Amino acid sequence: MRSIRTKITTLTVFAIVASMVMAMLLAAVAIQDLGTRTGDQLLYLLCETGEKNLDSYFESVAQSVETVSGYAEADLAHVELDRLQEHLDRVSEVFEKTASHTAGILTYYYRIDPEISVSSKGFWFVDLDGEGFQEHEVTDITLYDTEDQSALVWFTVPKATGTPVWLPPYFTDNLDVYVLSYNVPIYKEDRFIGVIGIEIDYSTMVEAVNSISLYDNGYAFVSDGNGVVVYHPRMSMEELIGGELPQTPEGLLSESANVRYHYQGVEKQAVWLPLSNGMRLYVTVPITEINGDWHKLLTQILAVSAVLLLVFIVAATHFSEHITSPLRELTAAAEQVNAGNYEFDLEAKTKDEVGVLTRTFGKLVGHLKIYISDLNSLAYADALTSVHNKGAYDIFVRELQAKLEGSDAAPAFAVGVFDCDGLKQINDRFGHDKGDVYLKCASALICGVFQHSPVFRTGGDEFTLVLQNDDYQNREALTEQFAAQCDRRNAAAAAEWEQVRVSMGLAVFDPKTDRFVIDVARRADKLMYENKRARKAARQQTV
Repeated sequence: MRSIRTKITTLTVFAIVASMVMAMLLAAVAIQDLGTRTGDQLLYLLCETGEKNLDSYFESVAQSVETVSGYAEADLAHVELDRLQEHLDRVSEVFEKTASHTAGILTYYYRIDPEISVSSKGFWFVDLDGEGFQEHEVTDITLYDTEDQSALVWFTVPKATGTPVWLPPYFTDNLDVYVLSYNVPIYKEDRFIGVIGIEIDYSTMVEAVNSISLYDNGYAFVSDGNGVVVYHPRMSMEELIGGELPQTPEGLLSESANVRYHYQGVEKQAVWLPLSNGMRLYVTVPITEINGDWHKLLTQILAVSAVLLLVFIVAATHFSEHITSPLRELTAAAEQVNAGNYEFDLEAKTKDEVGVLTRTFGKLVGHLKIYISDLNSLAYADALTSVHNKGAYDIFVRELQAKLEGSDAAPAFAVGVFDCDGLKQINDRFGHDKGDVYLKCASALICGVFQHSPVFRTGGDEFTLVLQNDDYQNREALTEQFAAQCDRRNAAAAAEWEQVRVSMGLAVFDPKTDRFVIDVARRADKLMYENKRARKAARQQTV
């Protein structure tokens, strides 16, 4: 007959073993889910950060070309076609100023269609050594027959399509360099005149892509809109441009932005996002590396658990409560992490193996929380002013919209839109560094007055804030306070770029007429432009 002590010990050991197995299963599921979701988030955040950096650069190049093309077409309206050279000289001066403020430009050009003029061919400026743009002899398009002209993609494609176009990487025959280009066709009264474009250094895109890496074997690469790989860190230039062009693996051509696929016998996870120039940016990493951290952690947990189980069996009756209590806390913490809650108290009350496990898990969650917070800060903070950026604003609007749709009592709020007047003039007259000071001064003053409202930089010179609670109740007083502080600062400012001259529009959410948050934002934007026009008219009357 077994003794009561044996029965109690057996029952206690069985209960401890059962509880421990359940706790480890919960921890394993939570850690696996956490590791998988964290890997997905890291891939997406890296891809999104790379996409924003590349798009910001591509958009700056496109904006430069479109600025010059807009000037050129406006100037052409007053130019006779037999006096094109004077027009070209004026456009060249504008182009020089614009190109000097855009990084990575190798060449800029304005080519006249030979059908319009043979004598006035256009201009082509080149800067291969970083020493400044020098005028280069332009290619004589008339020397190419119809078939050969197909190689002049920078000219023939925009002429054929009649629309601005980004071209995939190609070699410039005369300069023997690999470039990307953005080209805009120029028209005078619906008649094609020529092409204005900029060629940028292929290596500028390469450096941005190479800066994206994850784990030991994660990397980023770029393909064009047809699935042809235009840059891959594991491929040489000869592989990319010689012979049969490398294709994106079939598994990555899915419309889903997050995909798993096999490449050369390795299972991989990838995230892709479209770029503004029609290409795709991919970030990929082997599944084994994504799972490596939680596999290692799970192995450590299982090893520690085996040791703890032996200790429990030896002193099951005496230490059962002493051991199971921290395990229950650890399980609860793992469940909170699995639910996405990283804010919890997990205190190691003992110095044994369970305490080590608890502290290790707590440190892991703490480090993970800091890492995710840092990534979110990088992704959703404006680098210049430190306020929230456009991405954070979009998320905030979606969350606020969800509250509007999910509650019978709609929250009271207002949207304010601020536009910094005269930023371009400050940039042109004093330089972009002074323009940055001007934006920082405006941002600081907005944040200082509306201290309880989230502030977002939603454009180059535009800020948006959402007033709720006390700021919403005091919106009129705060608006007057902001205007007064602007006046005081402008009176005391020693330089024009230290002043704050801001047009403002403030719209209040009306649940009877407004279905969407964006309706309020658009109304605020309209009011801001009305305020801008009124301020401009007042200044002109004063002058």
